[in-house]
Amino acid sequence: MGARFLLGLLVIIMTLSAIAIGVSAQPAADIQKHPNCKYCGMDREKFSYSRMLVVYNDGSEFGACSSHCAAVDIANGFDKIPDLLQVGDYHSKKLIDAEKATWVIGGKKPGVMTRRAKWAFEKPEEAAAFVQENEGKLATFDEAMKATYEDMYADTKMIREKRAKRKMMQEEQKH
Repeated sequence: MGARFLLGLLVIIMTLSAIAIGVSAQPAADIQKHPNCKYCGMDREKFSYSRMLVVYNDGSEFGACSSHCAAVDIANGFDKIPDLLQVGDYHSKKLIDAEKATWVIGGKKPGVMTRRAKWAFEKPEEAAAFVQENEGKLATFDEAMKATYEDMYADTKMIREKRAKRKMMQEEQKH
């Protein structure tokens, strides 16, 4: 009876562990709803540490891979007002309030869709530790978005050049 009980208990524990792993392996709801960025096509789960979710006053949503693509959508939506701006926390990758986050602009880590990185942190002490290790400058949301718009031309040019180069290489491989 003791061996059966232990075997049964082991089966229950393994089943519960498998369920827990399956639940945690599921992408976040915003990633399920918006798996790829509509502007660049990037996988938002892969870039969950930089992704953004914009919820507009008309109820529509936009899931971006980065502050760059979120800024493009916000700029194109003159008649829509963002009601909620969320960003992936650099460490936990969970969505946090972008306006309350502590941001880091620049540093040694390459950015997503930008030369000058913009990272968000829920905990200010984590942002400060990131700056100590990777350089950059602590910033507010408004400062990060201003930097995003300031970088827009150069970043868009960089993205176009990378895509043209990739397309040329693909064409060369075909021949």
